[in-house]
Amino acid sequence: MASIQIRNLTFKYPLADKPALENINLDVESSEFIVLCGKSGCGKSTLLRQMKKNLIPYGEKDGQVLYQGIEISELNDRKSTTDIGFVQQNPDNQLVTDKVWHELAFGLESLGLDNQSIRRRVAEMASFFDMQTWFRKSVSELSGGQKQLLNLASVMVMQPKVLILDEPTSQLDPIAAEEFLKTVYKINRDLGTTVIISEHRLEDLIPMADRVVVMDKGKVISAATPWKTGDFLGGKNVEERHPMFYGMPSVMKIFSACGGSEMKKGLYRTGDGKKIAPLTIRDGRLWLEAILEVPKEEEHICNKKDEYTEKIENPIISIKDLWFQYEKNSGQVLRGLNLEVKKGELFCLMGGNGAGKSTTLKTVAGIVKPQRGTITVDGIKVCKENNDKIAGKILAMVPQNPQALFTEITVEEELAEALYFRKMTAEEKAIKVEEMLETMEIGHLRKSHPYDLSGGEQQRLALGKILLLEPKILLLDEPTKGLDPFFKITLAGIFEKLKKQGVTLFMVSHDVEFCAEYGDRCAMFFDGDVVSAGEARAFFAGNSFYTTTANRIVRQWNSELVTWEEVAAWVEQNMTP
Repeated sequence: MASIQIRNLTFKYPLADKPALENINLDVESSEFIVLCGKSGCGKSTLLRQMKKNLIPYGEKDGQVLYQGIEISELNDRKSTTDIGFVQQNPDNQLVTDKVWHELAFGLESLGLDNQSIRRRVAEMASFFDMQTWFRKSVSELSGGQKQLLNLASVMVMQPKVLILDEPTSQLDPIAAEEFLKTVYKINRDLGTTVIISEHRLEDLIPMADRVVVMDKGKVISAATPWKTGDFLGGKNVEERHPMFYGMPSVMKIFSACGGSEMKKGLYRTGDGKKIAPLTIRDGRLWLEAILEVPKEEEHICNKKDEYTEKIENPIISIKDLWFQYEKNSGQVLRGLNLEVKKGELFCLMGGNGAGKSTTLKTVAGIVKPQRGTITVDGIKVCKENNDKIAGKILAMVPQNPQALFTEITVEEELAEALYFRKMTAEEKAIKVEEMLETMEIGHLRKSHPYDLSGGEQQRLALGKILLLEPKILLLDEPTKGLDPFFKITLAGIFEKLKKQGVTLFMVSHDVEFCAEYGDRCAMFFDGDVVSAGEARAFFAGNSFYTTTANRIVRQWNSELVTWEEVAAWVEQNMTP
């Protein structure tokens, strides 16, 4: 018997115009790893919450959701709690105690287990998650990644048979997200726990999946193995591609664009002789070895001139010999930083966690004061005396945590607040708000509280609010964090429109694929300073590791290719007949 069975499920929220879920039928087998994906608002979270008794949303429901043959809503509270675990998006929303060890023990205490059983289970789970070094820490001291791991461990200590995760990495940086997903995969493979996970980060997650379930407008349109899903979404030609295709891993997109299911050469075979497509970088390289007729490059030497060494005339942002540390006895975060940004470009600053990227944005915005060095923005020196001239008029910033900008109780009021001091009529302000709701694709959320939005929706709202200020320079700290792949394309269009209007975009990001495809210039930040910079294509082609997935797949043959579209076109030209 399937672990979870969904039969003819339709669900509609109160006052909604149409159902959030429509006639869904799905079986989840025991120990299966299911990846649930689709555009924001397609019904993923609503579907997942139907599988957890105490999280079932209020509304009109038709159909059944069964766990081991029993309707979810009819499970007794103890079985629902122990057998089905749920991890939410925001790490802070699920934490209930002040200490790590107490958080692990809290659920077991609530079930009434004896002290010896609690100690044994907590010790076992802390060891499994390698939490010994922060076992007695206060929850408030943990990083975002540690908090989410603690949430996961607190659920797993109950020994659930089914683990449900609703975009668990949306608030995490890429490194923490990767480690979290690896842990989820380990739980599935080592413990046999059934995993159902909704995510936008599909590059690392798809190869882990047994099946990928794709949703669109409240319906399940595909539930198949990863490579079959890629083949289905890719269609027979560009016109038939489903929008979700662009959210798939690069190797799947390249394979599909080069023939997909029609490919005769280079496919792997399973034990039963069935052909399967490549899903990982390693598989992609082996596939290309079998189908390409061009020789590998003997050695890649990037001959592109580093534009960072060239003098930029009249930069709109100029940073010279900048030094900064947060506390007297702490280390230097910025070490003699020199950086220039051209007017009207999308400049992407990249690098590891803690390198000083966000601090750089804060110094440009005047939020923190450097101990040494100068910053000039649009010809005005950044200092306390000039902050009023710069902030909100010449320059505005979208912080890493979008909630820092929220002050109102509805989405539309949040946007209207940005126009409070603008000399406009109420009617003109209403039109501006309406246009921004449409641009950010959050019109259906106008009456929602900002804190009730998903991480990606909050990111869109924060960006929309700042854009209403109409700054000449826009500072963006991880603007693509939590966004689905579809809105990233929309966001790129918004950025392009702003650049044509003369707006300068200075972005800090871990999103290599986005920066490679849409950035004008990119720079690598390390140890408090910029170590390399240049035009986006030359920048990524010159890196061995900090580059796009597509480039890593094909660089043995052609290291100048950066985006998956470029690689797909080149592979088609060079395939053996």
